[in-house]
Amino acid sequence: MIAGDLDPGWIVPDWPAPPGVHAVCTTRAGGVSEGPYASLNLGDHVGDAPHWVAANRTRLATAIGARPVYLQQVHGTAVSVLEDGTPDGVEADAATTTHSGLACTVMVADCLPVLFTDAQGRRVAAAHAGWRGLASGVLARTVQVFDDDRGHRDQLMAWLGPCIGPRAFEVGGEVKAEFESKDAGAAAHFRPAGAEGKWLADLPALARRQLAALGVNQVWGNDGSDAWCTVAQASRFFSYRRDRVSGRFAALVWRV
Repeated sequence: MIAGDLDPGWIVPDWPAPPGVHAVCTTRAGGVSEGPYASLNLGDHVGDAPHWVAANRTRLATAIGARPVYLQQVHGTAVSVLEDGTPDGVEADAATTTHSGLACTVMVADCLPVLFTDAQGRRVAAAHAGWRGLASGVLARTVQVFDDDRGHRDQLMAWLGPCIGPRAFEVGGEVKAEFESKDAGAAAHFRPAGAEGKWLADLPALARRQLAALGVNQVWGNDGSDAWCTVAQASRFFSYRRDRVSGRFAALVWRV
């Protein structure tokens, strides 16, 4: 792959990002891993052969012409501010930068990746929003970084990537209660599942609700349909919920 030569199986966000801001979401396509990790597994903590993961990460970096900075994600709310010397492995669940050539990167296999930029393209950010991070405020913490630039939230835009869909994401009552404890209206995005005490959660809708409450109304991407569901699209996406032994794909945003 030459720089800028993205695999046709990857997802290029359809959002009105300003010139100089680029983004992509990888899929299973375009890598060298085998078995349950086939083929573009980017996770180095899931049991895949290290040399395959390294080769996959090199392919991605070459394709985008920037350096992906990989986080140690812990389902929290910390936001890492990336500088040229920031290494991989910083413990955080979101990343942001104003530097060129550094790709804010989050890895997922059912959780929701959320990419951000502002209308001027001065800053970019990526957040890893599983239900724990979403309920704890990872999106609010990420948006706050843009406030520090004296930006206007009505100039922010977000793109929601693939995640476990609302027909597949069965959770216990404690998850519903956690969201309702912060926002009673979040109950609208849960519906009863088949088993008693279980609920089906709509992760993209919960994210959209939080973003709207934060004043971020320009939101594109995942609409909760099966086409975006990591569990339903087995040939396209990794899914830990579906397979247990699974690779990781990534969503990235960077400035050039």
